[in-house]
Order: sequence, then C-alpha cells, then structure tokens
Amino acid sequence: MKLFDLNSKVVLITGASGGIGQAVAQRFYERGANLVLTDIAQDDLNRTFASMNSDRVLLVPLDVTDMLATKAVVQQAIKRFGRLDMVMANAGISAREPSTLLTISEEEFAKVMNVDLFGVWNTVKASLPDLIKARGHVLITASVYAFVNGVANAPYAMSKAAVEQLGRALRAELSGTGATAGVLYPGWVDTKLAKVAFGGHDIATRLVNHGMPGLFRRLVQPDAIAQAVVAGVERRAARIIAPKLWVPISMFRGIFNALTDAGLDKDAVFQKLIRELEQKR
Repeated sequence: MKLFDLNSKVVLITGASGGIGQAVAQRFYERGANLVLTDIAQDDLNRTFASMNSDRVLLVPLDVTDMLATKAVVQQAIKRFGRLDMVMANAGISAREPSTLLTISEEEFAKVMNVDLFGVWNTVKASLPDLIKARGHVLITASVYAFVNGVANAPYAMSKAAVEQLGRALRAELSGTGATAGVLYPGWVDTKLAKVAFGGHDIATRLVNHGMPGLFRRLVQPDAIAQAVVAGVERRAARIIAPKLWVPISMFRGIFNALTDAGLDKDAVFQKLIRELEQKR
C-alpha cells in the first residue's frame, strides 16, 4: 500500500477550531499540507488559524448536519485547490451535562446523534467520489467510547461505536481502489468535552474516579493525539489508538466488556451515583 505523504496534499478537517481538530491542523500544516478547515463559527476559525498562510488554508463555516452545505464545502475545496486528498471527519459534541437515558431530553439526544453520527456520514458521503479519484484517505474520529461502557453519556458513546463501524466498512469497500480509510480512537483528551468528568461535574467526576483505574484517568494533550494521527495517516493505518495503553482494551474488548458490565450490575456505589445523577437532572 502506497504511503500517504502529507506534503502538498489537500486535507479537509471538520471541527477544526479546537481540541484534536486544531492540533491535527497545526501538525498537518507543518508537514506541508494545504488545509480546508471548518467549524460552526467563522470568527473562531479566523482567530484560531490567523498565523497560517492564507494561500495554503481555506477557512469555511460549516454545520456538518447539513448535507447540502457539506457538499458545497467540498466543491469550494476543489475549486480552490483543484482536488481533495483527505478528509478528517472530526466534528463532535456531547450532551450539555451527563445524563442517563431516562433523564436526557429527546431533543438533546437527537442533537448529539445528528452531529456525531450523521455529521460524519455527511462529511464522508460528500467527499468520497473526489477522495477515490485522488486515491486519498478518510479518517473518522471515534473514541475509546466505541468499546467502553457509555453510561451517563450514551448518545456520544453510541455515535462513536457507530462511526467505528462506518470506518471499518468503508475501508473494506475501498480495498483495491487505492483509497483508504481509518478510525481514530482518542482516550481522555484535555478538551472541554472531557473536562466534564475531570472536575467539571461533581457526580461525573466521582463516577470516573470510582469506575476507572488511575492509569486510564490521565488526560493527554491534543497534540499527543495529533502526533499519533500524523504517524497513522502517513502509513494509512486502519486504526489509530492513542494513548497506546488503550490498545489491549480494544483488542480484548469482548472479555473486558463482559466483565465490566457484570461488575456495574453489582456495584452499589456506582448505582447510588447514577440515582443521584438522575435526581439532580
């Protein structure tokens, strides 16, 4: 399989204004890529990427839940740079605060799924013909939540498990075309999304501290994920799991899931925290 040299490639990244998206954009820029960077607000894009050379960067506001708008951004990329070599479907949100399936509103559940699942689908679908033509690469941002119990964060975890399957199916379907697809599985990353469970919400923090071994509770910086992304994309990796301590959990997820789910069934402290969370909502 031909390696993917980022130099002079045209790369579209959704959810680029902060966190992993911003860090990956910076790393790709340093490798010589031309970038099409999108997020919901133009002002955030302008402020975040003000130091980049405008000849190599196109900043476009985009709501990824809008398929027509997503297709229009792809066409803008083609018009500006002449081709599209890679897409990173990275835009994602979580619920405003931790909730169980009993207490989350229908509207908030649908919003998370629309961005985190259908937004990924829109991004991939809109760009796929041009990526196949360029023998390019698709990277989908999932999460370790694809294989870790999504308690109190179910719509987010559901979407990440779903986009993992999207990425796996896509890679198989692209085999033989010269184009490839991969899935990114970040662990706990020092972003607004993760900080809810690290002091931002009392009960969520207690749930994580009670249920997650200390080694797996460490926040990593977005740039650590970005470095792993660069290394993985350049070899067209099917899976990029970072930090690597999550690799054995993914490999043995069948056993891990059965044991942890059974443990939660019997964990009185965990159950008390869940009831407390529901009462607070």
